[in-house]
Order: sequence, then structure tokens, then C-alpha cells
Amino acid sequence: MQDALRVVALSAVLALSPAMAEAQGYPDRPIKFYVGFTPGGSADLVSRYVAQRLGERLGQPIVVEQRLGATGIIAQDLVAKSKPDGYSMVLLTGGHPTSAAIKKSLPYDPVDGFGMVSTIIEYPMAIGVKPDSPIKSFPDLLARMRAEPGRISVSSAGSGSLHHLLGEWLKIESRTEAIHVPFKGAAPAYTELLGGRLDVFIETMTFLRVQFKQGLVRPLAVSSSKRVPEFPDVPTIAETLPGIETTSWLGLVVAPGTPAPIVDRLNRELRAVLAEPATIERFAEMGGVPAPSSPAEMRARIEREIARWKQVVQARNIERED
Repeated sequence: MQDALRVVALSAVLALSPAMAEAQGYPDRPIKFYVGFTPGGSADLVSRYVAQRLGERLGQPIVVEQRLGATGIIAQDLVAKSKPDGYSMVLLTGGHPTSAAIKKSLPYDPVDGFGMVSTIIEYPMAIGVKPDSPIKSFPDLLARMRAEPGRISVSSAGSGSLHHLLGEWLKIESRTEAIHVPFKGAAPAYTELLGGRLDVFIETMTFLRVQFKQGLVRPLAVSSSKRVPEFPDVPTIAETLPGIETTSWLGLVVAPGTPAPIVDRLNRELRAVLAEPATIERFAEMGGVPAPSSPAEMRARIEREIARWKQVVQARNIERED
């Protein structure tokens, strides 16, 4: 009997040993960190910061390599189809669940197509108007949208973006209508706002933080569950429309099937980076806060958000994209 137990125990050790051996030696060479977004944006800046700090903790350089195109999908697809050894990584964004909701198909499964490591940073969306706008508050905005359906113009960073679907969610809950005006990024929408050709600007706090502080854009509301400490007088959307709470985020993923010991090592070291005072300060400058999670928590968040945005797409009868 004892011999049989020894055989079973030895078999279990041998079965686990390849993954354990790989994890024990990980990493023994440089890691590639693919970036699917243009230089200077929040995803690019966070990727480079995490690459530097995480690489220092892992004892190997993490090399940032840009693969632009298709709003990050090209870089994400590259990692989704890479060898599951922890030597290729990429960020998913808060736009990842909206892409899954709005697109008819993706080159990967939006959940099972990745090995989740951890969310990294989260930041609210914000709604603003130009300083001399007659729209004085978020309740005032909704009142004007009800009084003149389809007259107020509201920006987004493109059809199917988080900005767009948040705007559609607002219309559902407030029973109002407005004109959706998609742009390719924040800069052109901001130009149109200041030029008086756009009424309402929806953007991430990473972009609007400076404009709010300098008085270049008047804040109406933020999408987080609580008010932003830096702007205590700016209400949340939920104070007027209970239940509308969402934040954008960035999270680290690797190839699906990456051994659990490697994922655990990455998660542990990333959490240490996110706890550093320098990281907290750096993220605050971007309008965000560190948002460490377990792989399971990250996965659950993505599943939950995909379900939410699919409901918005269906309720607003938004045509899904190829």
C-alpha cells in the first residue's frame, strides 16, 4: 500500500514538474510587452512604466514593442496566439469589453483568449462642457436633452467605444435623446468643443484632469461610484442617475494556457509595483489609481462588463460592426 502511495505521489510531482521548473527559472530572457496604441496615450504610458518597474523586479528587461492598428486588436491578437510561456504580454483596456459587445466577431475569445494577470489602473470617465456653455450642471444637461430631443451633440472616441456606450447608457436611464458625434481620439473632439461646434465632451479623466484644473473645460459629472478627491465639487453621474457607475481601466494579460506559477509570479510582482508610492503618485498624475486584482477578479470584471455593454447595444438597437 505504501509503495502504491509513493508511486502516486511521484507521478503527481512528475506531472507538475515541467510547469514548476519553467516557473522557477522564469524569466531567464527578455520579455516582450506589445503596445497597440499610439505613443503618448494612457495605454502607451502605463505600458512603458510597468515594463520598466516590473522588469526591475523580475530581473530581466521588458522590451516595449508597438504593434499599432485596429484599436489595439492587432497587438492583443499577437499575444493571444503567442506561446504560453509568459514572454509576451499586452494591456487590455476598458474598451475591450465594449469591442466584444459591438463587434460581430473578434480574432480571439474576449475572455478565454487570454491569460489574465491583473488590472493595473482605473480612472473614471468624465463629462464636460466649454467654460461659457449655457449648460451649468449634469441635471441641467439632462433637462435640456429632454426639452429638445436630438439637439444636444455629445462626443465619443468612436462608434463602439466606452465613451459612446456610456453616452447611450445615459440616454437609456434618463429617457433622453442626443446627437452622437464620433471622433478619432480626444484631441479633435476637444478642438470642436472649444470651437463651439460640439456641446458635450465625454472623455477619460486621464485627458480631462488637466483641462478641469486649468478651467479649460467645465466638469459636469464623473462616472465613478464616488467623487474624485481632486475634484470634490464634481458630482457622480449616479447622484442623478442611480446605477450608472463605470470606470475605464488597463489590465495585463499573457497568452492563454500560461502556467499558473508564472501568472502568479507576474501577479505578485505587479502588485508590489502598484503598491509603491511612486506608482500611486504617477497614476494620480494620469487621473487614475492603482487597481490590483487577482486573475479571477479581472476575468469576472471583463465578463460582467461585456454583459452590460451588450445590453446597452441591444436596448439602443446599435448596429454591430464587422
